[in-house]
Formats: sequence, structure tokens, C-alpha cells
Amino acid sequence: MPSTQEDYAFLRQFILDRSANFLDPSRNDLFDARLYRLLQSRGMTGLDDLVCRLRLAADPVLDEAVVEAMTINETSFFRDQTMFEMLRQKLLPLLIDGRASQRSLRFWSAACSSGQEAYSLAMLLRYHFPHITDWKIEIVGTDIHTEVIRQAQAGRYQRIEVNRGLPVRLLLKYFMRYDEEWEIAQELRDMCRFQQRNLTRSLPVLDRYDCILMRNVLYYFPEETRARILQGVHAALRTDGFLILGSSEQASLQEFWNPVIDGNTCYYKPL
Repeated sequence: MPSTQEDYAFLRQFILDRSANFLDPSRNDLFDARLYRLLQSRGMTGLDDLVCRLRLAADPVLDEAVVEAMTINETSFFRDQTMFEMLRQKLLPLLIDGRASQRSLRFWSAACSSGQEAYSLAMLLRYHFPHITDWKIEIVGTDIHTEVIRQAQAGRYQRIEVNRGLPVRLLLKYFMRYDEEWEIAQELRDMCRFQQRNLTRSLPVLDRYDCILMRNVLYYFPEETRARILQGVHAALRTDGFLILGSSEQASLQEFWNPVIDGNTCYYKPL
């Protein structure tokens, strides 16, 4: 039976209730594209069959699989070179100067997917700032998707993944090849820690971060949810730290954030 508008409406609400991700009705085709493999693996004939099973609310594993399939984000090594250049030339030197006495830095890569952003940051620090090799550096990567967190923890990538955005000099310096896979060096894996986390759920702030990268994720959420997330991020960021969003995103809470334009990119300082 073909999918109906009622089926799509149920799925949109299902995803909104469990992840706070809002999908506009104009993007209903994403359900067909992203849930195709799940339907095949479960022996389902179509989205109508899936909706019937979800309505029964009897299979939490299926519920999680649907949410994860609909919240996978695009990523690559050194995605948006302009942003990484801003980090290298301006923000990281400022942070290093400001933390000279503590000799430690903490970063949060939010919605990190399979870890390329966190590992790109680790490579940037090791390659361009060798004088802080003996500092305590922690890069925390989080994502709602448990499978991509496992991939990030493994630190292994296919040829097509390392060919996207990763300079050859860094590939040869920081990766070991195993057949058709490349594994990132242990020294960089030791800098990174990955965990499953839902951005829409408030978590206690134990240790604040010096820099938070939350790129290309806020536009998936309704305005009210974005505001709540940005308030939580503000609480998690040190007063002299930096927030970096995607190029098409803005931190709209003017009482919390001061935008700083830097060439063709932008970052935010907490107020």
C-alpha cells in the first residue's frame, strides 16, 4: 500500500517527540530515502507497515533505529576549511595564550557524527601547535546516534572518507592503513572521547569547555528548542570561550551571545 499523508504526519511527529528534530512536510521524501534499508532489513513492505508497528509501541529497538536513521548528519574531515583556518590563525592562539598557566584545553564537538570533526581538531592542534603537546587536551564528541559514536570510537575510516577533505600529509602522518581502511593514530584517539548524548535533554554542567563546535545541527530544531539548546551551551562554555555554529546558523539569543565577524566566517562569545 502506498504511503499516505497520515503516515508521513505520524512519522514527523514520532521524530519530533523523540529527538526534537522538526521535518517540514516538503521533505517527506527523506523518510523514503533514509528508512529504505531499515524496511528491507525488517522485512517490511513499506512505510505504512512501519507506521503500524510503531503505533503498537512494542519494540523500543525499532523506535531507536528509526530515530537514528532520520538524524544522520553529513560530515567529513576539515569540513568548511574557512572555519578551521579561523581556528588555526586566531581562536586557538587566543585560547593557548589564555590557558598558559593551566596548560589544559577542553573542546566539545556537538552532533559529531562519526568523529571526523573531533579528529580534525586533534590533528590541527598536534600539527600546528607542537609546543602544547604535553598539555592536557580533551575533545569530547557527542551524537544522538549510537552507531556513529561506535564508529568514532573505533577511529577507522574507509578510503572514500579519508579522501574527502583530509590533506595527504596529515593522512600519512596520523593514519595507519589496514587493507581498505585507515585507522587514526593512538595519540589522537587519546585526545578524543565520544559519548551518546541528546542535545535536547538538559545535562548537568560538570566541567566547562573552552570552545564548542555545534555546526549544521540547530536548523533541524524548532525555534523554542534551539533557544533551549543555546542556553545550555552558554552554561557549558567558559566565559572567555568561543561557540562556532554552521555557516547558515545564528545564535539568536542576543542576551547570551555576542557575534564576532571574522572575514567570511563568524563565531560567538558568551555574554
